[in-house]
Amino acid sequence: MRGENQSSVSEFLLLGLPIWPEQQAVFFALFLGMYLITVLGNLLIILLIRLDSCLHTPMYFFLSHLAFTDVSFSSVTIPKMLMNMQTEHLSISYPGCISQMYFYILFGCVDNLLLAVMAYDRYVAICHPLYYTTIMKEDLCVLLVAGSWILSCGSALLHTLLLTQVSFCADNIIPHFFCSLPILLRLSCSNTSLNELVIFTAGAAVVIFPLTGILVSYGRIGASILKVPSTKGICKALSTCGSHLSVVSLFYGTIMALYFSSSSSNSNDNDMIASLMYTVVTPMLNPFIYSLRNRDMKLALEILFRNNIVFTK
Repeated sequence: MRGENQSSVSEFLLLGLPIWPEQQAVFFALFLGMYLITVLGNLLIILLIRLDSCLHTPMYFFLSHLAFTDVSFSSVTIPKMLMNMQTEHLSISYPGCISQMYFYILFGCVDNLLLAVMAYDRYVAICHPLYYTTIMKEDLCVLLVAGSWILSCGSALLHTLLLTQVSFCADNIIPHFFCSLPILLRLSCSNTSLNELVIFTAGAAVVIFPLTGILVSYGRIGASILKVPSTKGICKALSTCGSHLSVVSLFYGTIMALYFSSSSSNSNDNDMIASLMYTVVTPMLNPFIYSLRNRDMKLALEILFRNNIVFTK
């Protein structure tokens, strides 16, 4: 990290959401409640998968990592936003801002890659059910998850190292509720063409390749279902893929909203709304989607509550 970065800008100011002062308390309570639901809901999923031996399968192994990633992803930005809303202490140090950006990119990439891994798991389960246990061995599952984390760490580290090479001059005001990489590059007084090129190539690859894998997997799943167009087969496929497909639609829907918001006239406000959907709403809804649409999860939850009631009597 170059010394000129530290001497020119030692901290940034996060302006946060465009909320009137009299509305701060209401929105603080709303976002605090959503964050607590996100944390508790995803931790409950992890607990159920760990305690119930029936859930010790590749699908739920990937789901437990997705739940952990969702908790971490929300925790990167929301606590700081809530603290700023409550105390009106808007500053964040330069190292703190760079760290927040790094972990935001890291967990966002892991989320993306895990959804692609889970799509592949569903493809094998439906299109090659007889070979499922042979293909989806424990070693392969661990390798897929480890690969997702390693690729995400590499992508986040690349963006972070390149950002530490640019200079920040007088302007240190970030019109957002977290340290967003595109906004930080706009504040820089250096040439950021290399950073933008890396965002366009590496960033697009992290989104496009997993999305392509998901589309190919579900395309083959659809073709497999059409070969045996029975009501029972369709219902079985929907029960197997419904939860994951709902999460994928929600996840990439917010990414598309975030992308198209950058070209509108009120791009900054739209960007913040899309970012809230991406970092708050989606991780909060994932536990409900997997719990309410998944028979195994509902059964594990019933057993957990039943055992607790019996234990407390």
